[in-house]
Amino acid sequence: MLPLTLNFPALDPIAFQILGVPVRWYGLAYAAGLLLGWTYVRRLLTTSRLWPSGKAPFDADKADELMLLMTFGVVVGGRLGYVLFYKPAEYLAAPWEIPQLWHGGMSFHGGFLGSVAAIVYFARRQGANPLTVFDLAAAATPIGLFFGRLANFINAELWGRPSNVSWAMVFPGAGGSPRHPSQLYESATEGALLFALCYWLIHKRDALRRPGLVAGVFTAGYGIARSFCELFREPDYQHWATSGLFTAGILYSLPMIAAGIYLVNYARTKPDVA
Repeated sequence: MLPLTLNFPALDPIAFQILGVPVRWYGLAYAAGLLLGWTYVRRLLTTSRLWPSGKAPFDADKADELMLLMTFGVVVGGRLGYVLFYKPAEYLAAPWEIPQLWHGGMSFHGGFLGSVAAIVYFARRQGANPLTVFDLAAAATPIGLFFGRLANFINAELWGRPSNVSWAMVFPGAGGSPRHPSQLYESATEGALLFALCYWLIHKRDALRRPGLVAGVFTAGYGIARSFCELFREPDYQHWATSGLFTAGILYSLPMIAAGIYLVNYARTKPDVA
């Protein structure tokens, strides 16, 4: 018989130290996500059969610039999104704390908007279709989400709602109640499952020949996965949108679902690019 609760594994947030400087699993997780995402984008750009007439929209060497711009967009957008979407009054009273990223506080939805802005800027510089660039970014993003949510679990943050399921855990700092390990749910759905779906579309259904299709599936898929996981994740009870099972995370995911469905329909109505 499975135990009623599981103890949170004793995981040290610090992986190792270099010359006395701590290197945290959180930073390593994001570095792994960026590195593997960058590698995957380069692979897609050099796989000629995926592209119309066997020609990628831009040279694989430009993937470096795309990742750099997207990283900037995610950091700036994620921070501003957290400030505006979750704690505007608090940061309005102390605006000098907004740049203090080391204190934590990032929003995926804000980071998503920041990355879209970076994609549009990059596409204009390269003379590429923004939807095609968005497709490439969408294909790689679930890799970062997978590792990022694992890092949330290691840090014992963003834990789930109280539960009596057999795999519930008692998280340090979350009281004595066993809770859903919702970070692992998000890693599995927003990360692994969404990556597998986009991978199948690209490599088995030639989705990159329909600009916007992969981007739409990712955008809607993330919104659906996030909304599902919000049912198990401890909500921000101070947020005005939180009411019962409905949370701010669900509220901000609804426009993503709508936009993703629109993109999928738009891509499907266009003829296959030969």
